[in-house]
Parts: sequence; structure tokens; C-alpha cells
Amino acid sequence: MIVILLLTLGFTPIAAEPWQICGDAAMNYTTNSTYHGNLELLSTKLTHNATTSPYHYATASAGAAPDTVYGLALCRGDVNATACGACVATASLGAQQLCPYRADATVFYPTCRLRFSGKNFLHPDDYSQIVDGVVNTMNTTDTTNTAPALPDWDSGNAESVAGITEIVRELLQETARQAAYSSGARMFATGRMDVGGGFPALYSMAQCVPALTHRDCSSCLQVISFMATDNFAGRRGGRLLALWCNLRYDTDHFYDGDPTVTVVSPVKEVVPPAVLAVTRRKHKRGMIKVVLPLLASIIGLIISFIFIKRRRIKGNGSQDKHTKMNVKEDEAIVWGLEGRSSEFMIYDFPQVLEATANFSAENKLGQGGFGPVYKGRFPDGLEIAVKRLASHSGQGFTEFKNEVQLIAKLQHTNLVRLLGCCSQEEEKILIYEYLPNKSLDLFIFDETRRPLLYWNRRLAIIEGIAQGLLYLHKHSRLRVIHRDLKASNILLDHEMNPKISDFGLAKIYSTNDTEVNTERIVGTYGYMAPEYASEGLFSIKSDVFSFGVLTLEIVSGKRSSSLHRCGDFINLLGHAWQLWKDERWLQIVDVSLDIECHTLEIMRCINAALLCVQENAADRPTMSDVVAMLRSEGMTLTEPKHPAYFHIRVTEEEDISIVTEPSSVNDMTMSALRGR
Repeated sequence: MIVILLLTLGFTPIAAEPWQICGDAAMNYTTNSTYHGNLELLSTKLTHNATTSPYHYATASAGAAPDTVYGLALCRGDVNATACGACVATASLGAQQLCPYRADATVFYPTCRLRFSGKNFLHPDDYSQIVDGVVNTMNTTDTTNTAPALPDWDSGNAESVAGITEIVRELLQETARQAAYSSGARMFATGRMDVGGGFPALYSMAQCVPALTHRDCSSCLQVISFMATDNFAGRRGGRLLALWCNLRYDTDHFYDGDPTVTVVSPVKEVVPPAVLAVTRRKHKRGMIKVVLPLLASIIGLIISFIFIKRRRIKGNGSQDKHTKMNVKEDEAIVWGLEGRSSEFMIYDFPQVLEATANFSAENKLGQGGFGPVYKGRFPDGLEIAVKRLASHSGQGFTEFKNEVQLIAKLQHTNLVRLLGCCSQEEEKILIYEYLPNKSLDLFIFDETRRPLLYWNRRLAIIEGIAQGLLYLHKHSRLRVIHRDLKASNILLDHEMNPKISDFGLAKIYSTNDTEVNTERIVGTYGYMAPEYASEGLFSIKSDVFSFGVLTLEIVSGKRSSSLHRCGDFINLLGHAWQLWKDERWLQIVDVSLDIECHTLEIMRCINAALLCVQENAADRPTMSDVVAMLRSEGMTLTEPKHPAYFHIRVTEEEDISIVTEPSSVNDMTMSALRGR
């Protein structure tokens, strides 16, 4: 709802601060009236409550109808209580001066915002009033058309416009994601991006009113971030202000403290197009004259070096040959890290040994197909999760190299963060951020832990996974198919925010590829799309299928594939679809959930999940569609067709046994059904 209505809005640059929006002139009051007295009382309440609130946020009302005054105040997340109180007190007075005798006024100061009104706009569950508030305050920004432009901005050069706009967009969107989903109830984040090449560092800030849900905060920020990059035209700084959310970026470090997120630039360096063109024309011939002889010399040295090395290792035996192979593998990994995050580290093996207490049993967190996982702590106090490749695992090394070279270039709040790696002879180690709540499967499939995931938390997890997949499929600098999305590969941070992990099986694909074929089928039975399991065909729709399965598991608290029957079906998909078709979908929902308060949201999630697991890949939505389905309550969802594996059923007279047959071709364990 918020997204749909906001997209129709524009905004008008306003140069001076503070910035105000004065409400309907028909809503007014007079000096010394009852409303005026209530407004003075409200101002005192807001100042006191914002000062004492841990989030420097306050709502209040004063007086009785018809002269009740409602108010909201929020200070910027980096100011202290004293500064917050002073700003709110000033804003209360300023609103009355800037909008004299208006009964509805909104003002924005550099470190706080405030609104009062004779209409009750405070209830966060009343979406129409949230939208009204945003509409009334989407029309102001402190930038003007005369503000200085960023270096190398050339409005007549499409390449310059696209490159610099992408830099600002990436900074704002990542800061917005951090504020919406990774800052807890504060809903405040700051960011920094270093582009390099003489381009100034950029700083950013995003904030939402804490009363919003994480989803509404994300929706509000996402829309105004697009409006920001569409209208700021390369200027060095600007802010887009709304009552319920706002964004700002600047070349000046305008906030206090260190940034909460460091954003990786989507481009390595901004090169002035005009200078680049002149340089190419001027030096083309000279470069050829210099480069060709130099290149010939380098090639000669390389050939000589290879010849000498071959002479040295000839006859040295298998150990030297194996060592040489390890060196090549290590070099291949390092070479593949071009373009990685500047925060990615290459660690020495002794550092890892010290951090994990020599891989002690007490520090072991678990065991995966890759190898054991340990908890560790670096001397500076940073807690880490250390994934150690099992010895002599050829396939494990391939997945190790794939994960290092891929995830090191990705950064999103719903992807697990790879801090670095260690590659030293036989030791191949991945080092991640430590996530204390471990994986999602430990909660949703556990009878005692499952009730801890109340519905709003489950919905946030579903939405977070959807956002992470959307980033992989569409918004990252690479286009990635995960291929092994499942509950055990969703990790949870201390606030239960989901993070997609384990990219060992992931594949990069071209935007021109709708489908890719592979002879080696890998993944987890129960989450694999039918076209992939049977024919080796995978696409982004394979991940969509896995997401649908996972969503049904989160809603129901049941595994999709297990030794237990689901009605007349062998898995959860067919059972869920049949109940949906019979309008008995409530029977799918985990009994520990409070269904009555969230019926429509739960129904929408089940509908979206069933659309994702349809048998025909062409019928499944994209993750962009899925995100829209989950966010837009006014959006009408289509009826799902039957899911994959729907035709495999169990009759009342028939029992089943699960026979595990390891498949050497597919590198996974398949389960074959046999009747008795």
C-alpha cells in the first residue's frame, strides 16, 4: 500500500532550513483557544518523552475532543538526550511560527522532526494514516539546483550519469536496508562509501519512526531512495525528508561516530569520460609502441621461468608435484578475489589456530558436508565462525574456491558476511561473522524452540530471505543462483534476522540465460525443483521453488520431506495445495501461532509459497514478484496450479518405506519410494 501510493508523488526542492509543511488551511485555531492550550501542553510532553526515551522518540496527545492535539517527535539516532530535548523544544515553537495558527504542521530540523495535528495520525496499524503522513511530508528536500555537483558529473554524458547515479543508489539502498532490518528497534543507520580515484568519500544516513514495522520501514526508504537518485542530479549532497522515514547523503561526514555500515562501491573508480576520450586518442600510437616490446619481454621471461622450473622439479617425486599443485590452487584463489570487498582478509593459519584454541572440541559448533565448523575469537574480541575443509576433499576444495571467489564480492544484510579465508597447503578455511542463534532449522523443527518464533518474527524471516534472494538474482554486481536454499542454510543473528549462507554450490549466470543445464546435480532432496532434479536444468526459478518450500516449512513448522506422511501425500507441498484448494488452509499453520490476529498475512504467505512451488518453472513468479506479493496488501494474488510431485500419493491401504540409495552421479542422497 505504501509503495503504490508513494510512487505517484514528486517533491519540490526547498532551500532554507528548517523545512516545514503546513496542513490544510481550513484546520486552524486561535490564540488562547482550548486547542492552543492543549498544543502547549503537548509540546511539553513531547520534549520530555523524547528526552527520556532510549530511541529519542515520542508520541503523545493532549486534551479532549474536539480539541485533542496529537503529536510525534523523533530525534536523529546519533544525538544525545540533551541535544534531542533542545531540538524538540525548538521544533515545537518553530512549527507554530512557520505555520501560524495551522492545526496541522510538520517541521524538519537538522537533528529532529516533529508533527502535531488535530487528526490522529499516530496508530501504526492504520496504513491509510501512515500513507497520509508520508504524502504530506514527501515534498521537501534541502538541496537546490545550484548545489555543486560531484566530480566528473556530466549531465550530457550517459556513461557519467549512469556510473555516478549507481554509486549514490547503492549507498542509499544499502544504508536503508541496514536501518530497516539490521538496527533493531532504533531503525537508524549511517554509511560510508570510498570510491577512490579522486572521487570523494560519501556518507549516508537512513532512519524510520520506530513505530513502523521493518517491512513498512523498508518500503518507505526504498521508494524515497529511488526518488532521491532520480532527482538529485549528481549533487554533492541531499536529503529526502518524510515524517515516517528519511534519507541523506553528503560528501561531508555529517553524523557523529563511525558508520554502521561500510558500503562497497559498485564501480572501482570514476574516470572522467572527457579526459578518458582525449587520453585514448592522444596516446594510442605511443602506447602500442611501448607496450608491444614490453609485452614480448615479459612473455620471454615467463617462458624462461617455466622452463627452469620444469627442469628443477623433473624427477622430484609426487610430494613436490603435490606441493606445486597446492601453490597453483592458492594462487588461483587469490587471483579470483579481484573486485572483492576491501574488508575481506586473507588470514594466516597460526591466526586461525589461536582464534579457535587449536580447533578444540569445546569450540566445535557442528559438522557439515564441507567439514567441521568452529567458533573462534580474534585478539580484538571479534567472534567468528570458522569452516574448515575436511582433508583430502577434492570436491570440497572446488566449493571452497567457489564460495571465496563469489561471496567475497557480495554484500547484503540478508547474506552471511564472509570476513576472510585461509589457504595454506592442505588447510582450506572460510571465516564468517559469528551468528549466535545458529540456523533456522534448529527453531522451526524443534518443539520447544518453535514457539519462540511468533508470527511477526517468522514473517520478517520470510521477507528477509526473499530480499536476500532478490539481491542475488537481480541487484548484486554478479547474478547468482544459490542452488541449495534450505532451513539449515539460513542463519539467524542476535535479533533473529535471517542471513543466507553456504554458497559452495552457487552459480553465476548471465542475464541472457533463462536456463542452464548441468550434468552434475547437487542440492538437497525436498528443496530441489523438479526440472533440476530430473533433467539438470536450473535457473532463478529453481531458487524460487526452494524459497516456496522453505516458506511452507516456516508457516507450518513441519519438514517438507520426512519419514512421516502428510495426509495422502509424501511431502508437504501436495498436502498444502490440497488443503488450499479445499479452503482448509488453516490446517497447515503451526498450532503455536496466533492465527486470528494475522489471518490475512498468513494466508498471503501460503498463497505466495504455493505459487513458488508450481510444477512448471514458467508458472513460478520471480523474486521481484514475490517481494511485491509479501509487501503489497492490496495486491491480488493468482490461484496456484498444482505443485511439483503432486501426483505421487499414498493410498490408505498402502504404506511406504524410504530406501536411501547413494548416487555417485548426482553427489547426493536420493530417496526412492517403494510400496510394500
